Amino acid sequence: MNIYPIKAFSDNYIWCIQEGTEAVVVDPGEARGVLDYFGEKQLRLTAILLTHKHEDHTGGVKEILAKFPETPVYGPKETAPLADRFLQEGDSFSLLGQTFQVLETGGHTHGHISYIMGDILFCGDALFSAGCGRVFTGDYEAQFNTLQKFKRLDDDIKVYPGHEYTEINLRFAYEIEPDNKEISKALEEVRGQRAKGEPSLPSTIGREKKINLFLRVKTLEEFIELRKTRDNF
Repeated sequence: MNIYPIKAFSDNYIWCIQEGTEAVVVDPGEARGVLDYFGEKQLRLTAILLTHKHEDHTGGVKEILAKFPETPVYGPKETAPLADRFLQEGDSFSLLGQTFQVLETGGHTHGHISYIMGDILFCGDALFSAGCGRVFTGDYEAQFNTLQKFKRLDDDIKVYPGHEYTEINLRFAYEIEPDNKEISKALEEVRGQRAKGEPSLPSTIGREKKINLFLRVKTLEEFIELRKTRDNF
C-alpha cells in the first residue's frame, strides 16, 4: 500500500492510495495531475472519495470520470450529483482490500465527512496539521465537536489533510505560544521540509495533540475565540 500526494493548485493535495496497479483518489480538485500520474504509473481507478463539496476538492471529478467511466464516487450528500454512493457517520465499505470507516466531521461544511482506513485518516479540511478548517457554516459547535472526535482517535493514526497549511498554522501557534518548545521545534522541522519542496504530511494524532492549539481547547467559547483569531492572522 502506497499513498502518494498529487499536488493541485497552490497548496492542495489529492491523495492517491495505491495497491498494485489499482488506486483510489481522495478529493480530486483538478484532473490533470491525476490523469498524468495514472498514465505514468499505468494505474486503474477503483474509486473516488470526496470529503466535502468545495470546488477545490471536487472540480476534477467529471474530467476524471470521462477517462475512467463507471468509477464509483463516494461522498456525503452535499457532493451530489458528483457522488453516487452517499455516506454518513458509521458507514463502512471495502476498497483495495481495505475497510474504510466514515466519520461525520461537520463545521467547515455542514456535510463534511472523513475516512479512516486502518491507521490512516483522510480528513479533508476538517483537520490540518497544527490547525483546522475555517468554519464557513458558522456552526462552531459542530467544528468543536469534530475536533473532540479527532482527539479520541489513537495517537498513532496518520493524518492526511487536504492542504499544505502546516507552516502557516505553526507560525500562528508560535505567535500564541512562543515558549512552547514542541511548537518551535515543529516549525523549524517544517520550514526545512518545505525549503526542500517536501510535504509536511502526514502528521499523526499524537503529534497534533502536542502542536495543534485547536485540539487543546477545552470549551466551545475558547475554540470560537481561537478560530476567529486565526481567521485574522
